[in-house]
Amino acid sequence: MTTTNETTDETTEAYRRTVSFGLDDAPHVIQGPSRTRSLAANVLPPLVLGILLIGGWYLISYVMLDESRRFLLEPPHAVLQVGFLDWDNFSEILQGLWSSTKVALTGLVIAILIGFSLAILMSQSKLFERAIFPYMVTLQAIPILAIVPLISFWWGTGQRSRVVVCIIISLFPIIVNTLFGLQSAERGMHDLFTLHGAGRGTRLRKLMFPAALPAIFAGLRISAGLSVIGAIVGDFFFGRGDIGIGQLLRRYANQLDGEQLLAAVMMSSVLGVTVFQLFGWIQNRAIGKWYDPAGV
Repeated sequence: MTTTNETTDETTEAYRRTVSFGLDDAPHVIQGPSRTRSLAANVLPPLVLGILLIGGWYLISYVMLDESRRFLLEPPHAVLQVGFLDWDNFSEILQGLWSSTKVALTGLVIAILIGFSLAILMSQSKLFERAIFPYMVTLQAIPILAIVPLISFWWGTGQRSRVVVCIIISLFPIIVNTLFGLQSAERGMHDLFTLHGAGRGTRLRKLMFPAALPAIFAGLRISAGLSVIGAIVGDFFFGRGDIGIGQLLRRYANQLDGEQLLAAVMMSSVLGVTVFQLFGWIQNRAIGKWYDPAGV
């Protein structure tokens, strides 16, 4: 009986010490999946899907297509050998990709400058917003093919026209997201700035712009991908100047070079993903420490 009481007293004392010193002194319990399981959960699904896609690719190339029509979808190993491992072909694709990259980045930078300026102007005056916004929507709704002749009349058929196409395609998301972000600051914070006699510049710099950063970066990531599309589309219509990846795509398609065509398409997608991820990295560096998209 005495032994039982002593055991109970020791258990009670251990519990009291645990509560008094906090949970940090209690034995740690490993929660959630292990690192290996977490890595497997992130890696296995895209890996399995990639294997299935490659298997479907081979199925289409060797089973569904006759040998005479296999140029429509060459098998993956042929694309790898001709498009990537042949340095002459791959270097040509890299040169075209670099030319399109310069056009895309130039157009994106100009679109950012124009978009920020218009969004700030519209955020400061409802009159300017009502006057400008309908024309921005109209410009976005116009098919780019419809204004290709006008672009060639005004800016020729060289690099400048390709940059103009990039600007037109990537401008609208920047304006919309930046304007939405600038207008998303809390009304109570505006009242507080008014109470302290803050001017428009101070309000814009210290309240509206920080509140708009998440929306701004969302627009930039969208426009970054669109600028790459604009550069490739511009290459199709404006052939003077440096050869871009769009001109290579058209040439490979006309010559029925299926391996090089698919390799160029893959590299174009790599460019778009790289630019998109670049702005995602900049977003994390700029606002990742204080912005929680889940609102936690």
